[in-house]
Amino acid sequence: MNVELHIEELVLHGFAPEDRYRIGDAVERELSRLLAEQGMPPLLARSGEIAGLDGGSFEAKPDSRAEAIGIRLAGAVYRGLRR
Repeated sequence: MNVELHIEELVLHGFAPEDRYRIGDAVERELSRLLAEQGMPPLLARSGEIAGLDGGSFEAKPDSRAEAIGIRLAGAVYRGLRR
């Protein structure tokens, strides 16, 4: 099955603006991996469009790399889609 996932806006609070593209790229890669390995979440299978999704929150150490933050964020989004 082919899936096209488009995230219109990703709101991040507390992160350096210059990290936004690295975080976004890591989110994209990790979400692709999660969808490929763990399958389509029920929320996506039921609905073609989701107006909004609260991925919750997580803590990151101040010296966390942008890529690590993106991976954690993708996991939070994926878990939100599984609800």
